[in-house]
Amino acid sequence: MAIIMKKSFSIFLVIAITSIAAAQAGNFNITNKCNYTVWAAAFPGGGVKLNTGESWNMNITNGTSNARIWGRTNCTFDNLGLGKCQTGDCNGTLACQTIGTPPNTILEFSLNAYNDLDFYDVSLVQGFNIPIKLTPSFNSCGTVNCTADIIGECPTQLQVPGGCNNPCTTFNTPEYCCNSVARSAVVATNASATCAPTSYSKFFKERCPYAYSYPKDDATSTYSCMGGTTYDVVFCP
Repeated sequence: MAIIMKKSFSIFLVIAITSIAAAQAGNFNITNKCNYTVWAAAFPGGGVKLNTGESWNMNITNGTSNARIWGRTNCTFDNLGLGKCQTGDCNGTLACQTIGTPPNTILEFSLNAYNDLDFYDVSLVQGFNIPIKLTPSFNSCGTVNCTADIIGECPTQLQVPGGCNNPCTTFNTPEYCCNSVARSAVVATNASATCAPTSYSKFFKERCPYAYSYPKDDATSTYSCMGGTTYDVVFCP
């Protein structure tokens, strides 16, 4: 009897610990609906290859801030997970340990931050490579997406293989880079420069009004939901 009780208690303890761990993590279910392969990436989180219709379920610890999810295209990796991607490459590794290189459409998020809320957005500050959509499990929270034909309509100066680049990476001037290292692929050469919408940021904003179009586009682009929410992320929704 003592052995049975001990085993039952152990099972209960494992279930309790698992439940606590789940409650302390944000859940992301990432699905590729593109008609081409996408190498999904997350920082933190790593990365996986997703053929059409495949999904990747990922838990991110609550309290994580400045995190991101994005997709990579036209990648080649060896058996050790080393290689290169045309867009969104993260230092030549399948399991990302760094952020991706432009152009790449980004989902940014912080979990269980201010007032126990999650904060999230779609960002085009590093340009665009794949249409993307994030849907929270709570209907009261906002869905964010960017699904326009950004690549097909991309201004000539921003066109690059596989995507539409951001003006900061292309021109590397204070006008486009502002003074935000966190949201800019290239540090501005003049940190005191002011940051305002430009013709390029307006191009992105007109086509994807829910997304960040330039580094100071906070007012209309940041969304929140209660901590512990599950998020569905879809490439090519």
